Amino acid sequence: MEENLKASYLKKLKERKIRSRTYKKYQFIGLELARILNDNGHKSLYIKLAKDRDNEELLRLAKETAERPNIDNKGAYFMRMLSGTKFKI
Repeated sequence: MEENLKASYLKKLKERKIRSRTYKKYQFIGLELARILNDNGHKSLYIKLAKDRDNEELLRLAKETAERPNIDNKGAYFMRMLSGTKFKI
């Protein structure tokens, strides 16, 4: 009985983890950056960037990066391009 309860609890936690809960605009922008760049492992980094920087500029740069066909690691390229802009990291 206890194993069944434990398994159902773990299943519920996995389901809750999948659904995104955003409360602030910068959280949504950060998650959108991660989605555009296909880099969900660094969602918190993108949320922090969105909190501290111009959101429109970040989205523009992310979309430009995502449109480039020969980039393997779009997240790293995005960060490199961001460090080359007038924004400070």
